[in-house]
Amino acid sequence: MAGLSNRTEIEAAVNAALDSSEIVDIHTHLFSPEFGGLLLWGIDEMLTYHYILTEFFRTVGFEIDPERFYDLPKTEQADLIWDRLFVRQLPISESCRGVLTCLKGLGLDPAVRNLAIYRKYFAGTTPQAHLDHVLKLTKIRKAVMTNDPFDAEERPLWKNGFTYDERFLPALRIDTLLVEWPKACGVLAELDYDVRPDLGGKTMNEVRRFLTDWITRMRPVYLAASLPPSFRYPDDSAGTRLLDECVLPVAADHGLAMAMMIGVRRGVNPRLKLAGDALGKSDMTSVANLCTAFNQNRFLITVLGREDQHELAVCARKFHNLHIFGCWWYVNVPSLTEEITRMRIELLGHTFTPQHSDARVLDQLIYKWSDNRRMLARVLTDKYAALAETGFPVSRDEITPEVTDMLGRAAMRFIGRDL
Repeated sequence: MAGLSNRTEIEAAVNAALDSSEIVDIHTHLFSPEFGGLLLWGIDEMLTYHYILTEFFRTVGFEIDPERFYDLPKTEQADLIWDRLFVRQLPISESCRGVLTCLKGLGLDPAVRNLAIYRKYFAGTTPQAHLDHVLKLTKIRKAVMTNDPFDAEERPLWKNGFTYDERFLPALRIDTLLVEWPKACGVLAELDYDVRPDLGGKTMNEVRRFLTDWITRMRPVYLAASLPPSFRYPDDSAGTRLLDECVLPVAADHGLAMAMMIGVRRGVNPRLKLAGDALGKSDMTSVANLCTAFNQNRFLITVLGREDQHELAVCARKFHNLHIFGCWWYVNVPSLTEEITRMRIELLGHTFTPQHSDARVLDQLIYKWSDNRRMLARVLTDKYAALAETGFPVSRDEITPEVTDMLGRAAMRFIGRDL
C-alpha cells in the first residue's frame, strides 16, 4: 500500500472516504412512513422543533404566552417563528442555520425567505418519496428508531403487527420503567401484567416477562433509556432494582446492549413543554459501577453535559464493555462536537462512535450529517497528518474502513449487529 506523503493527499483521502461511505445512524427519533403520524417531516415540523421553540420563546419574551402559543395550529406557530427568527433577525444560531441548510440541501433557495414556497415544495411530495430522497441524499443505510411500548400512540401499532421499511431498526425504549415506576406500573397493570407499586409479589417476574414479550415483538437492536443527572448506581431506588433483577439480566439473555443517555433534567420550565428540558452534571462513577457489576453486558453511553465528557472517555479506557456514542442535544453544536471528538480520539483511538443524529424531523438528517462529515474531515485529517509526521505511513486503503467504522459500523459491531 502506497503511503500518503503530505497533508493535501491525506485530506483528499479522508474526504473521499467520508463522501463515499454509507452511514448507520445509531440513534434517532425517526420512523418509517408505516408509523403514520409519528414520522415528522417538512418545513412546519422543522420550524416548531423544540430546539427552535426555546429560541423563539427567549426572543419574544413576555410578548407571547407559551400556553396561548401552544393552542395555535402548527402552521400558525411556524408562521410566528419564521417571522421572528428568520425575517426580523439574522438566523445565526445553530438550530436556525440547520433549517436553512436543510432547505438548501433539498434544492430550495433560502434567500427567498418565503415560507409559502417551501410549503408548496413539501406539499408536492409524499412521506415515502421524501424519505427515499433524504436517505439517498445523506447516504444513510440504516437508522435506529426510538420505540416506546409505554407510548399510547405507538404501542397499538406493534401489538397489531405490521411491516415497516427495512432501512429502519427498532430500539426498545424503557425510560418510563426505570425513571417513573409508578406510571410504568399502571401501564403494565392495564396490559395484564401482575405488578405492584412496591415491587413485591410477582412484579419482577412480570417485568421480565414484559421485556421478553417486547423484545420478541420488536426484535430491537438494543434497549435504551434517557436518564437524569441524578441517576446513581447502585442505590436503593426502584430503578436500580429493576436494572439489577430485570433489565440487564434480560438484556444479557437476549444478547442486547443497553444504551444510556445520561444528563437530561426534564421540565425545568414546564410551560415550554418539551422545549423546557435542561441538563445537569452526571455521575460517571455510576457508569463504572454498572460496567463492573455487569461485565458481560454491553453498554452504549452518551452524556449531555460538556463537563462530563472527559471523565466518560477516561472511564471508557477502562472497560471494554463500554462504547461511547455521539454528541447529544446541547453538545451537538459544531464548536463542541469538534472539541469532544478530538479529545475522544486522543484517548480512545477509533473505539467510539463520534456522532448520531438524534433527529426527530426527517429533514434534520441533512444538516446534522452534513455538519458531522465536515467536522470529521477536519479532525481526521489533522490526526492522520500528525501520524504521518512521525514517519508512520497512512494509506487510502487503511483510512476508508476506519472512516466507515466511525460512521456507525463500529457501534453495530460492538452490539453484535455488524451489517
